[in-house]
Amino acid sequence: MKTLSEYHRDFIEHQRLIGRSPTYIRSLVYCPRRLIAWLGSIHGVATPDKLTSQHLEAWGHQVSTHLTTKGLVLRPKSISKQIESDRVFILWMAEIGAVPGSLAAALPKIKLPSVLPTSVLTHRQMVRLLKAVNTTTPEGFLLRAMLEFMYSSGVRVAELLDLDIEHVDLPNHQALIRGKGGKERMVPFGDTAARYIESYFKAFRPLTQRSPGEKALWLDRSGERMPYHTFRRQLIEVADRACLSVHVTAHTFRRSFTTELIRNGANLWHVKEALGHESVETLTPYTKLTIPDLRKTHARCHPREKDSR
Repeated sequence: MKTLSEYHRDFIEHQRLIGRSPTYIRSLVYCPRRLIAWLGSIHGVATPDKLTSQHLEAWGHQVSTHLTTKGLVLRPKSISKQIESDRVFILWMAEIGAVPGSLAAALPKIKLPSVLPTSVLTHRQMVRLLKAVNTTTPEGFLLRAMLEFMYSSGVRVAELLDLDIEHVDLPNHQALIRGKGGKERMVPFGDTAARYIESYFKAFRPLTQRSPGEKALWLDRSGERMPYHTFRRQLIEVADRACLSVHVTAHTFRRSFTTELIRNGANLWHVKEALGHESVETLTPYTKLTIPDLRKTHARCHPREKDSR
């Protein structure tokens, strides 16, 4: 019989074949791998026929009470990501008959609290971050072009890195984005992002291009498509130089893009389409971020407030 690790490799290959996004696959790689390692080291379970609901219930408790190296419990979002990735793996094994169909029900349902989005930069903070990029080097100019495009378009980092040259229509300031589940959408981007992309493409990309047939827009030093880990490392270095009070991640650009559009009166339906979301309900937390603006408007416009002045 195949081991859980062997089934997991087959599972990941299946996810790639059906077109799952690289970001989603990354969580499906690392999260179930933790479950498999724990099952083997703590319970001696290496094959699916030995796996029971009691094991998965114990794993749910283990994840919920796990402490980080700093002695802190995991955030609800981290717990949910782990459990839901495990659930997808278990359900897949049930589909192919490796485990009973009822087994996944032993994993707990994690309810995420309704909180405001964190890691959001104001426009002034964003400009400060962008200016912290050293654009005198090919690598720095590439990073600035990528960050300008992310802030201007609101794309996910996986969508950014997946861009090919043919996907970007510079004259019309729009790009074809391949999102989650292989869904495609057109997104606009602004003049500033267009200028940086054009300059990068004409002056800097040829310096790193090795193969004439390379389709990727963003190239690393070796002339290949920019990998996530390289982009992430460079972003962390820039964020440290900018000395911002907000923890900056790649998703900060998408959140900041969304917040600024809504704060400046953008139609929620248009924002939803730009982000590639299924429903405008996903934007509700962002509308709460503008409550300070609403209070200012209330104080300025309500007749009773005028009376008090």
